[in-house]
Amino acid sequence: MASMLSRLIIFPTPPSMIVPVMSVVSLVAIAGLGVSEILGKHLQYSKFWNLNSAKSSRKQIQLSSRTGMLVLYVPAFLSGVASFVLYPNHDLRLFLVKATLTIHFFKRVIEVLCVHKYSTSGVVLDSAILISSSYFSATSTMIYGQYLTQGFPEPQLDLKYPGILLFMLGTFGNFYHHQVLASLRTNDDKEYKIPKGGLFDLVICPHYLFEVLGFIGIFFISQTLYSFCFTLGTIVYLIGRSYATRRWYLSKFEDFPKDVKALIPFVF
Repeated sequence: MASMLSRLIIFPTPPSMIVPVMSVVSLVAIAGLGVSEILGKHLQYSKFWNLNSAKSSRKQIQLSSRTGMLVLYVPAFLSGVASFVLYPNHDLRLFLVKATLTIHFFKRVIEVLCVHKYSTSGVVLDSAILISSSYFSATSTMIYGQYLTQGFPEPQLDLKYPGILLFMLGTFGNFYHHQVLASLRTNDDKEYKIPKGGLFDLVICPHYLFEVLGFIGIFFISQTLYSFCFTLGTIVYLIGRSYATRRWYLSKFEDFPKDVKALIPFVF
């Protein structure tokens, strides 16, 4: 049954061991971070920067929020740009994978520079390196894995066009809700507030919800084992992150509306 499903929606696995190994590593590592978020062990950036630091006596290097976020996203963006030189060809699916990943991280860099407004929190260097390495290796491996499928029989079910629509929906929805978050603060306002507007009236992390849709779109375009594992791991991580975010708001704001869910309207 699993083999039939994989032939239906996923390319055959290339003979190289790199992609299968990285697929398992990516899924376990990223999903593990999501479970850690639920258990209260957070990657230390944004509002969660100080939650674990009091429990550790080790001196931690803190980056400013803007610098830390650039460290997170610029390497993955450059990997996407470089892929157009490293893997030049006319295959539509490979081009779309390169384009969507590059656009995704370019958008993030632009948001860091032009959209986000930052609190007094920062980004711990250890967390920045971990997340940045994950994004860089994921981008590089996903594109390389797609390149290795050249000449392989296509999956029976072609999902790349629905994938383009999902990616666009996820990208615009994520960007819109980041703008809503930014609008909550003036330039001198560093405090957190309960978000309002858009889907924030239903879930506390609609930007994560649309990020999930964007990555599902990339998987639909790619249809490789690695993109499936990375997307699944990312979904688990964002479930954990949104759960922790809702818990944080409940602890900080007595008037936080209890009917606002974490990630999925009316469900979770």
